[in-house]
Amino acid sequence: MIELGKIQTLEVIRKTQIGLYLNTKNESGKDDILLPLSQVPQDINIGDEIKVFVYKDSEDRMVSTVRTPKLTLGELAVLKVVEVATIGVFLDWGLEKDLFLPFREQLGTVVKGNSYLIALYIDVSNRLCATMNIYNMLSYDSPYKENERVHGTIYSISKELGAFVAVENKYQGLIPNKELYGNYAEGDKIEVRIKKVRQDGKLELSLRQEAYNEIDGDAQKIVDRLKLSGGKLLINDSSSPDQIKLELNMSKAAFKRAVGRLLKEGAIKITDTGIDMMWS
Repeated sequence: MIELGKIQTLEVIRKTQIGLYLNTKNESGKDDILLPLSQVPQDINIGDEIKVFVYKDSEDRMVSTVRTPKLTLGELAVLKVVEVATIGVFLDWGLEKDLFLPFREQLGTVVKGNSYLIALYIDVSNRLCATMNIYNMLSYDSPYKENERVHGTIYSISKELGAFVAVENKYQGLIPNKELYGNYAEGDKIEVRIKKVRQDGKLELSLRQEAYNEIDGDAQKIVDRLKLSGGKLLINDSSSPDQIKLELNMSKAAFKRAVGRLLKEGAIKITDTGIDMMWS
């Protein structure tokens, strides 16, 4: 049986002026599909086998191509948006006909020219479509250990939970809100640290290095902000985590560690209203 959305080996059933008609071995009839003449290899004959990808053309007919698409059923791939239309979005997946991403399958704001992590599915009309809802396609069986650094793609952002990440575009990961610093959007590629491997296999991620490696960077960030603010910051240990995150884009725990380092070095002093820089 010919399978839509997959690369498969089919048999040449007959030759015509417009191309070859193919089917699975020892089958032929109304389900034969076309391989257009422009893609027919030289010296191929009836009965020969050829590896093709099967999809539907602009007239909704099953056709084949010898081109390898960037995405097939069961896979994930990062695809670029080539058009945002009134009916949905179109993606470049390496074939003449762009891949359709319906509005209901989008997460966040999809922007022309940006790239997003995409899966392929067959809709109720038996057509190939794209989706950004890939949560159930990601594995929980990763090979990683705590504090390893890995790459991933943000595929969804939840105000309540944080940023969902496809680690190496294969494994399920989450950057909790407490670890999410900076402005990120769906489709962003990031480098993260494995903070924790949960019992269910999900990966808890952090954008930060281990705490002892972060102190110098955070301390410098505070010093730089003090210089820009005339030597004073209106935050201290009594400030809320939200105030600290808004001012310095770091957690309260990281702030306290960095402040402790700067106090020890005599670079700052704590006041009732905030922090003062000790100018040298």
